Amino acid sequence: MGSGDLLDVEPLELKFPFELNKQISCSLQLSNKTEDFLAFKVKTTNPRKYCVRPNVGIILPRSTCDVVVTMQAQREAPSDMQCKDKFLLQSIATSSTTTLNDITQEMFSKEPGKTVDEVKIQVAYVSSPQPPSNVYEQSEDGGASPGPFSSDKAMALISRLTEEKNSALQQNSKLHQEVELMRREIGKRRGGFSFMSLVLIALLAVLVGYLVKK
Repeated sequence: MGSGDLLDVEPLELKFPFELNKQISCSLQLSNKTEDFLAFKVKTTNPRKYCVRPNVGIILPRSTCDVVVTMQAQREAPSDMQCKDKFLLQSIATSSTTTLNDITQEMFSKEPGKTVDEVKIQVAYVSSPQPPSNVYEQSEDGGASPGPFSSDKAMALISRLTEEKNSALQQNSKLHQEVELMRREIGKRRGGFSFMSLVLIALLAVLVGYLVKK
């Protein structure tokens, strides 16, 4: 696990199983190891090539946040399968009243007396795992017969499951943050919690619990 002064980041190298004409996703886990609220921002040297969700956010004290990095479909493979792309994760302590709308680029500018934590993340291409050309199953007479999955179908299934997992991680992290930020926002208002606010928070909490179990 890579460590900054404020955040632990896992992994420090994104390994994309390279395939032509196909979007590929990897996930990062950010762990706030402080007692402060942290605002973070993810930058890359090649913003047109990658989609980062979320690319900015707030991590609660002693909490984690999952970030999904998706590489856009590539039409050509690099001759040496080497990747020079890099990511930079910046974080800074902020107040408990900070919202996502308050996060700006100026927050992460380096100034005297201001601590901006930075963690660098490398990118690497790895060969895609190649399943057997056919999956065999036992027939009724004891012999082996070709199963219903070809290698293409198996790869499609693996890709779909990976995308579903990354999507669930992203939604789970987003809902956790939205629930907590909503609680803080409502708590600041006069008159305390309204009935509809409590119902909305309860529904979001149930949905978060469902995604975690899934």
